[in-house]
Amino acid sequence: MELEIDIEEWPAGDWEDLTASAALATAQVATELANPRLLTSVLFTDDETIRTLNADWRGKDKPTNVLSFPMLERGDLIHLDPDEGPPEMPPVPLGDIAIAHGVCAREAAEKNISIRDHTAHLIVHGLLHLAGYDHEISDADAEAMEEMEVKVLALLGIANPYTAITAE
Repeated sequence: MELEIDIEEWPAGDWEDLTASAALATAQVATELANPRLLTSVLFTDDETIRTLNADWRGKDKPTNVLSFPMLERGDLIHLDPDEGPPEMPPVPLGDIAIAHGVCAREAAEKNISIRDHTAHLIVHGLLHLAGYDHEISDADAEAMEEMEVKVLALLGIANPYTAITAE
């Protein structure tokens, strides 16, 4: 998967490397994401931008931690031939992810985890949404997506965020 990363309003850090590592690990668990023809953009931005996107696209006028905007239907993703077409074929857009720094930092502090680990979790979560996984359909879907996230995070050396002790 090819990544386009845009960093706005985030502190200095290795966000590009973290995104690449999270994408590689996610593709090991959700193998449909291992297709080299895929293109995903990731925007690291502020709470106000996320609030606007959330209001415009989801009708929720509040900031959130991560938003995913899929551009490829799951069936098309699964059937996308990694070798189809000449090498100069343009990449196939999978979708866009946007992550809000303020929300991410507050959540990390509340969970008593590093912002880096929480950001990795949000990248993984966003990529799984782009791949067609959804935790809002049913409890079974939520559990399946959570299991995938835990497996990916383990590959990154990050503890299960669903059993982590939160700060008081």
